[in-house]
Amino acid sequence: MILTGDAIRHAVDSGEITFSPYDAASVNPNSINYHLGRGLKVFENGSWRDIDLPDDGFVLEPHRMYLGHTEEVIGSRQFAMRLIGCSSNGRRGLFLQLSADLGHTTSCHRWTLEILAALPTRLRPGMVAGQVSFWRNTGRLVPSPATYARFNHACEPQNGVTP
Repeated sequence: MILTGDAIRHAVDSGEITFSPYDAASVNPNSINYHLGRGLKVFENGSWRDIDLPDDGFVLEPHRMYLGHTEEVIGSRQFAMRLIGCSSNGRRGLFLQLSADLGHTTSCHRWTLEILAALPTRLRPGMVAGQVSFWRNTGRLVPSPATYARFNHACEPQNGVTP
């Protein structure tokens, strides 16, 4: 079952969900908005180039793959998470989380964002990038040690190579 906005607020307040920094005004009926962090990577000439997003933003080139990260540290030992883009960015041709939208229960870190722009799109650090929803597990929870060890302390975009 998906958590409602009230349940998300309660879970953050009680420590069942980590969402830091947290602003209760970012909570929606079934999700909470996450923001874009300052780090970005772009794939060029066979390798990833780091970009530090300036305050006035950076314009993405259409049809290029970028990796970003959430400004917030997001996680839970109680709930699974699903990170998605937001509709306002989607209507501008900005796609986030193209393949990896599931956050496993027990993971807690800044999440890598897979970003693709259909049109030239300016990204600014701290802008609302998307939403994360939280889901109650059913059945016995057996966390993946490999996933936990690999990503649980990630604070920058991850390019598929162990940090």
